[in-house]
Amino acid sequence: MTASALTRPGERERLSTKLLELDWRLALLLCAIAGVGAMMLYSIANSSWEPWADRHLMRFGVCFAVMLVLALVDLRVWFLSAYPVYVLGFVLLIAVELVGHNALGATRWLKLGPLQIQPSEIMKVGVVLALARFYHGVSAKDAKLSWKLLIPAALILAPVVLVAHQPDLGTAVLILLTGAAVMFMAGLSWRVLAAGGIAGAIAVPPFVMFGLHDYQRNRILTFLNPEEDPSGTGYHILQSKIALGSGGLLGKGYGLGSQSQLNFLPEKHTDFIFATFAEEFGFVGCFGLLLLYAAVIVIALRIASISHSHFGRLASAGVTATFALYVLINASMVMGLAPVVGVPMPLLSYGGTVMVTVMVGFGLVMAVRVHRYMELSSGRGSLL
Repeated sequence: MTASALTRPGERERLSTKLLELDWRLALLLCAIAGVGAMMLYSIANSSWEPWADRHLMRFGVCFAVMLVLALVDLRVWFLSAYPVYVLGFVLLIAVELVGHNALGATRWLKLGPLQIQPSEIMKVGVVLALARFYHGVSAKDAKLSWKLLIPAALILAPVVLVAHQPDLGTAVLILLTGAAVMFMAGLSWRVLAAGGIAGAIAVPPFVMFGLHDYQRNRILTFLNPEEDPSGTGYHILQSKIALGSGGLLGKGYGLGSQSQLNFLPEKHTDFIFATFAEEFGFVGCFGLLLLYAAVIVIALRIASISHSHFGRLASAGVTATFALYVLINASMVMGLAPVVGVPMPLLSYGGTVMVTVMVGFGLVMAVRVHRYMELSSGRGSLL
């Protein structure tokens, strides 16, 4: 084949036609989740739009527009930018080590005049793009098991080490698990995954004792026994469990959550907003909210499955894996099933950085949907 890309007739049609190709179900679901987030931020601010709900909605509006613009970007542009985005993120991570801004005992930000950049957020997308491009040119046999797997392993572990050193254990774990998920979806042998899991389990105890900062180690120990220090390190998770349990089946009612309204629940607008939601809307409300998240994940995976390019399939699936891990880790953390690692609930929690990352990722998913019939070369980065 000599064409630069295989497309169905009309692939390069007018902008309006491309807009119709977007998956508006996915867009509406993202709007619904962000709307629930704004509703909760309004509630926990004592029925006030300030200081969180109004900013949450404005940020989402801007990010939604950015997502639509990115969705119209040709998939070949995403393909060609994969390695540059990864390199940019990695260079910025090194810059954080050298000249990063320190706040609350962690160095995670770069100050560029009035702006602050968190390079680890760039790496969440950069790792997915780089892995998708690498595996696009790898045979199924090599993807299953070969020495070439050292390359994607290095692509994942290099930023994980830098992010963990900041320290930001939650983001490091998220990048590591996302990378492992992409490798698995690319065809990695389950035996390699099993061996890696066993090796990881063996390495956990010495890593916890000697590789973590004191406060990170305390989080692990608190997770195992939060009642040991109920007014200190165990306070967050115990209050979260109280909020979850007090919601019961149907919840206390909108705006009537005592744990959040009376400020017993720490970080009620960020990491523990799901506990706030559970207290006000109960088990039924939580089930409905998780159904929204599940619908987003299913639709995004469906988009990945219909892509004609391997790059598109893996990129879309990788973004979906990141989103799913956000939900899984935060929900587990709030329920006391995982240590508190500072991973927010996407689009529900207050915070612009994670929202930008999530919406840029879904811009990529939408781009895969719009250009799903495009086929890219399986050669070394060249296009067919």
